[in-house]
Amino acid sequence: MSIRDTSATDRIIEKRVSKKKLGIFAGIGVAVLVLLIWLVPGAVRLFSAGASVSASRLQIATVERGSFVRDIAADGRVVAAVSPTLYANAAGAVVLQVHAGDKVTKGQVLAVIASPELTNKLAQEQNNEDGLEVAYQQAKIDANQQRSKLQETFENAQIDEKSAARDLQRYQEAYAKGAVPKLEVDRHQDALEKAKILLGHAQSNLGMDDSSLTLEIQAKKLAYDRQKLLVADLKRQVDDLNVRSPVNGQVGQLFIAQTATVPKDAKLLTVVDLSALEVQVNVPESFARDLASGMPAVISGNGNDWKGAVSAISPEVVNGEVVARVRFEGKKPSELRQNQRLSVRIVLDQRVLALV
Repeated sequence: MSIRDTSATDRIIEKRVSKKKLGIFAGIGVAVLVLLIWLVPGAVRLFSAGASVSASRLQIATVERGSFVRDIAADGRVVAAVSPTLYANAAGAVVLQVHAGDKVTKGQVLAVIASPELTNKLAQEQNNEDGLEVAYQQAKIDANQQRSKLQETFENAQIDEKSAARDLQRYQEAYAKGAVPKLEVDRHQDALEKAKILLGHAQSNLGMDDSSLTLEIQAKKLAYDRQKLLVADLKRQVDDLNVRSPVNGQVGQLFIAQTATVPKDAKLLTVVDLSALEVQVNVPESFARDLASGMPAVISGNGNDWKGAVSAISPEVVNGEVVARVRFEGKKPSELRQNQRLSVRIVLDQRVLALV
């Protein structure tokens, strides 16, 4: 048995909205609308108009086209780009011919090294050279004499062979006439064969001995030439005992005292090439990455300006600075001295027709 519900007798009742709530919602809507009307024009002006500042806060200048230069200015000192150090090529006592600061020319003798050992060795080898030359000349004379003897033997063998042939012919004719016995013909036939054999030996000896004599002469000549080369090298070493200046310039530092005895390869002195001076400058580390070889520069000093270019840059940083060298371009100034102070301006970048 089922129990029936009350759905058949239910009635839907509509929910009534309060007039008070409707008034609140209407007021909020009107307020929002008024706020939008007041804010929208300002926002439009804000996003559409450009920024503006007071003219009193601006500095106005004329823009022109010109050269834009970025450079480094630094003080430097004159140093020698070429300053060779001279060494002793042999042990001995050194007699200096110059003093520090003296001007010298290329090839001028600056010091003389006394080396009895090297001098005596040269004299001995020269005597050996003379002996080998005599042996070489004697070998040529002996070879000519030997060739003459061999040639004489060969020519005599030719004469003997012809004489034996004529004798055999005469005896053959006489034997045909019955004037001589057959034994004489055979004897002269044997004599002719013997003469031919001797002629062959003489001819063979002439060729073989000539080759042997030629080799002997060549051996003597090679020994003589080898000795000449040895003597020439010793002469060069003895001549190098006179220490000469490799450049035109000025004597720099002296490493030894007068008449001091030094070992081989000891330092003697330095020569400064005054025609190859450069300016050494210290550049801050912050500019080092912008430096490059070949960059133009202007060197100033003594009221003069000279054109220059960066020739070398040190690969290391010392005390926050990098050492660079600037060489002179064109004509070299003649009045400069080593370690003289000069001003250098290195051009890092230059733009033509830039807006400045």
